[in-house]
Amino acid sequence: MPSIRITRRQALVGSAALASTLAMPSISRANGRPVLTHGVQSGDVAHDGAVLWARADREAKMAVEWSTTESFANARKVQALNVGTATDFTGKLALEGLPSDQDIFYRVTMTDLADANAVSAPVTGHFRTAPMALRDISFVWSGDTAGQGWGIDESRGGMTTYKTMLGHKPDFMIHSGDTVYADGPLTSEVELKDGTVWKNLVTEQKTKVAETLDEFRGQHLYNMLDANVRAFNAEVPVMYQWDDHEVTNNWYPNEMLISDDRYKVKSMQQLSARAARAFHEMYPIRSNLSEPYRVYRKVSYGPLLDIFFIDLRSYRGDNTANNQPEGAPFLGAEQLAWLKRELTASNATWKVIASDMPIGMVVRDGDNFENGANSDGPPLGRELDIAELLSFIKHGAVKNTVWLTADVHYTAAHHYSPDRAQFQDFDPFWEFVSGPLHAGTFGPNDYDNTFGVEVRYAKHPSEEQGANLPPSMGLQFFGKVDIAADTGVMTVSLLDSADTVLWATEIEPDMA
Repeated sequence: MPSIRITRRQALVGSAALASTLAMPSISRANGRPVLTHGVQSGDVAHDGAVLWARADREAKMAVEWSTTESFANARKVQALNVGTATDFTGKLALEGLPSDQDIFYRVTMTDLADANAVSAPVTGHFRTAPMALRDISFVWSGDTAGQGWGIDESRGGMTTYKTMLGHKPDFMIHSGDTVYADGPLTSEVELKDGTVWKNLVTEQKTKVAETLDEFRGQHLYNMLDANVRAFNAEVPVMYQWDDHEVTNNWYPNEMLISDDRYKVKSMQQLSARAARAFHEMYPIRSNLSEPYRVYRKVSYGPLLDIFFIDLRSYRGDNTANNQPEGAPFLGAEQLAWLKRELTASNATWKVIASDMPIGMVVRDGDNFENGANSDGPPLGRELDIAELLSFIKHGAVKNTVWLTADVHYTAAHHYSPDRAQFQDFDPFWEFVSGPLHAGTFGPNDYDNTFGVEVRYAKHPSEEQGANLPPSMGLQFFGKVDIAADTGVMTVSLLDSADTVLWATEIEPDMA
């Protein structure tokens, strides 16, 4: 949620200075061959398939072949896909019929639709399909990429947390939202307190707040200019959800940006529609024909794990004092019913609820509230959605739920218990927070006793350090989850960008 505006430096003014900072790939007919401009990605992995993504620099035919060996022996081709201006030359393909629990190597080429002899160099990627039988599982999660003015500084190694995560060779990653900061323009340079200068790589779309579809697309493409991000995407499937900064800070569907002079487009309905389209174009998310831009979904990863991605942004009501005794829309009726139904049907040992916002941390929006939490007391407003869900989980005997989230730009371990709570009709559970991946570091937030949260660990800037610390300060965080096949024990670790394990705990599954 944190959003700090950084004054644009004079170094960016003038066409010559601006041109020197632009980094978006452009079409070059001189070379003849198409180019895959931003690497490859995989996501939403299943036991028999996955979704692949790539982007060309022109109208092209996207061809994919895959193999179970890195040499691509006995490679199999899938039906090619035409990509063009309608999706900004991006393409998504679902691979199906893959063997379970198997390393899959894939390569993508693009053929110019205007010249069948002009074929790109191949770009390769890798993922492992989900198991159908018991095996150890390891994955990472975090959120908050390129926020608060901190973009790609190649002299400092770029977005190095991605490199650290890749070193763990996780089965997959959960990106918990704020995948971009569409409301946070970048400047070419930012002076730091230590006297050094942060030097951003800047693209045209990152010099202003995003309003057009092309500008929203450019927000996502910017992050893929980073070599660490591209290397990670090529090796690790990423499962994405969104929060607010994919559109603008603290947005809600019926908002009008009347007082924000940065925006010529005032309607949040318009902005969020364009942002949603760009988000789904730029990531390997499975499409749902009943709601093409739906973010909430379940991803099953074998008998040990189901992941329930929820969306606390798209179906909410206005940000208010959040104290309505009759409740206020948060998850929305359809999503809440879906989540209850899918949790009940799950046979997995662990049910991870991937949330774009934490439960018990207070996040304010001026005089109103942005999150569900609204300070101490019994559940009111949006909190009633959470209370209903937690009560349902208890009475439905849904065991072993764990919440993972990001959003607040620091890392923490939270334990919730009815013994400490104002609302008591639920079973104890854990929530783990980790981030930012590459953004300003903030914290700590205030906490709400409605659901009895207890902070077991937290790391955030000290009072002396202040807010919006740059990534170079080292307070960039991710979490790692390991589930043991033989015992079912879940180990959750909180780490920083230097790969230091800051805190960890083991959670025994309830097998009753």
